[in-house]
Amino acid sequence: MWRLLPPTALLLLASGRSRSEGLPKAALSLRPEWDRLLERDPVTLTCQGDRVEEDSSARWWHNGTLLPGQASSLSIASARVNDSGEYRCQTNRSALSDPLRLQVVAAWLVLQARRWVVQAGEPIVMRCHSWKNLPVYRVQFFQNGRGKKFSRNNQDFHIPAATGQHNGSYFCRGMIQDRRNESSEAVQVIVLGVATPPVPTSPPGKLAIVSLLPGLLFVLDTALYLSVRRDLRRALKKGRSDRVTWSKGPEDKQEQ
Repeated sequence: MWRLLPPTALLLLASGRSRSEGLPKAALSLRPEWDRLLERDPVTLTCQGDRVEEDSSARWWHNGTLLPGQASSLSIASARVNDSGEYRCQTNRSALSDPLRLQVVAAWLVLQARRWVVQAGEPIVMRCHSWKNLPVYRVQFFQNGRGKKFSRNNQDFHIPAATGQHNGSYFCRGMIQDRRNESSEAVQVIVLGVATPPVPTSPPGKLAIVSLLPGLLFVLDTALYLSVRRDLRRALKKGRSDRVTWSKGPEDKQEQ
């Protein structure tokens, strides 16, 4: 990360970190709340953190580069692909925030979610968003390539309580203005805290038999192979000894 910073930004970041040691981190929020956007979508990032009274300034970094301006919010009126990347901020009485990553996609449809990583039991809220909010019909949502929901014009997909069955890759498809059949890119949804089934335990005797089973199978396979090979050799030898050769006898010569 340090290689991306120009010298001035590096000095400001280093001095800011030294002054903010022990302070709570700033927090970043999005409005709208989607971190995956289409080109021309508007988005506003807000830096929340402790401040000196009557001072609402904040410093902003994009992909490690210090941005000009010190407003508490960073507004992007019409997003572009090069607006994608990692954003961080810091107020005058907070430590540097955790990174927030935006992805701006050049496409007709994008699958959006409030969060891509959720705890088991929490809701999953997704929507199939179109470029410039054009009308979308016959909306379908897919999980791991299998259809999960179909609607004539509802672009939202809601799972009330996430379980391990909801882990996977999701995308959406729809007809834009009844003319273009488009699909979004697939995105991974991860459900944390899912209980894994316990591994069954076996009694010591059964465990010993199971551990010896591969060796026993190998011995049996080897014995069977040698037996078949021996019988095959015997059959070949017998075939050679039983081979019939024909030659003309005296009576055949007389007939000539």
